[in-house]
Amino acid sequence: MSLDSERMKLIDELQEKIEYRFYNINLLNRALTHSSYANEHRRLKIKYNERLEFLGDSVLSLAVSDYIFEKYPKFPEGELTKLRAVIVCETSLATVARKLNLGKYLLLGKGEEATGGRERESILADALEALIGSIYLDGGLGKARKFILNVLKNTIQDAVEGKILIDYKTQLQEIIQKSNKSSVCYNVINEYGPDHNKTFQVKVSLNNEVLGEGLGRSKKDAEQCAAKNALIKLGVLNGN
Repeated sequence: MSLDSERMKLIDELQEKIEYRFYNINLLNRALTHSSYANEHRRLKIKYNERLEFLGDSVLSLAVSDYIFEKYPKFPEGELTKLRAVIVCETSLATVARKLNLGKYLLLGKGEEATGGRERESILADALEALIGSIYLDGGLGKARKFILNVLKNTIQDAVEGKILIDYKTQLQEIIQKSNKSSVCYNVINEYGPDHNKTFQVKVSLNNEVLGEGLGRSKKDAEQCAAKNALIKLGVLNGN
C-alpha cells in the first residue's frame, strides 16, 4: 500500500511521539489499519492489524512478565499473575493509547468512524497491541520491550500501588472474546437470607457451559466473584 504525503506526515508525527523510527514503514501503517477500512477497500487487498495484534499481545505479556518478575522478587506467582492482568487489560491499554492519541492515526472504515470507533476502547487497545507487534517485527524484542516499558511505566506503578481496581468481569469478557468472539451470561441461581441482608449466588456461562459461580452481598459482587472463579478455572488467575 503506497502512502501519500498527508499519510506520511501523520506516520512521521507518530514515530516522533513513540520515539521509534521504522525501517519498514508499511508495518506501522498496517498496525494502524482496522479491518473495517480493509473491508471497504477490498479491491486494494489491504493488510489490516489483527495478526499484528495477536503477535503484540504475546510480546506485551512477555515483556511485562519479565519486568515484574525481576522488579518484584518477593511477589508470589499468584500476585504476579494478578498484577500482569491489571497492567495488560483492555482498559489500561486503551488509556495508554489515548495518551498517545493513537486514534488520530488509525485508518477506519466509514461505518466504524461514524459510530465513534476512533475512541472505542477495544479498537484503541487492539491498535496498541498491533503497534507493539509491528515494533517487534521491525526492530526486535529489545526495541519492543523498551517501548512497552516506556509507555506502561505509570500503569505498572499504579497497579503495584493498588490504584487500578481489578474488574474480573471485564477481564473474563476480554479473554473470551479474543478466543471465542462470544459473550458470557450471568444468572442469579439462588438468594439466601432476609431482604435486608441477602446473599446472592450467581453463575457465569458461555454457550450453556458454566464457567464459574460466586457469592456476594449484591448481584454485582456475586457476578465479580463468579467471573474471578471462572478465571481461576481457565488458569488465568491463581486460586490463592
